[in-house]
Amino acid sequence: MSDAEWAVVRDAMPVPPWLEGRGGQPEGSCHRQMLDAVRYLVAGGITWRAMPSDFPGWNRVYAFARRWGAKGLLAELHDRLRGLVREHAGRDPEPTAAIVDSQSVRAAATVPASSRGYDAGKKVPGRKRHIVVDCLGLLLRSW
Repeated sequence: MSDAEWAVVRDAMPVPPWLEGRGGQPEGSCHRQMLDAVRYLVAGGITWRAMPSDFPGWNRVYAFARRWGAKGLLAELHDRLRGLVREHAGRDPEPTAAIVDSQSVRAAATVPASSRGYDAGKKVPGRKRHIVVDCLGLLLRSW
C-alpha cells in the first residue's frame, strides 16, 4: 500500500476499543502491515501458510483477520472506503439503488447434499451465490 493509499485507509479505519478507553489490549502489530498481508493473500489467492516472510507470521495475520472479521471491523472499513469512493465519484455515500445477481456453482461430489440444491433453470446441481452491488459496481452484500 502506498503512503497516499495508507493515509486514506488510516482515516477510514474503525477505532479499536482500547484506544477509546473501553478496555482490551493494544494490537501487537502495525495495522498497515496486517492489511497489506491480507490484501496480498486475497490478491494472490495463496494459503495462509504460504505468506512470505516480508509480512508478520501467518498465524498473527490470520488471528488479526479473524478477530476483525468477527467484530465486524473489516466490513465497517469496507463500507467506509466504499462511501469515500462514491463521494469521489460525485455520488451520495449511501447508495439508493442496487443490482442483484446470482451464479450457480457446481458442487463436488464430496459436498454434503444438505448444503446443495438444484438450479432447474440452468440444470446445475450445486450451490447458488448472490451479490448485491451499487450502480458503480461496488459490493454492498454477498451471500
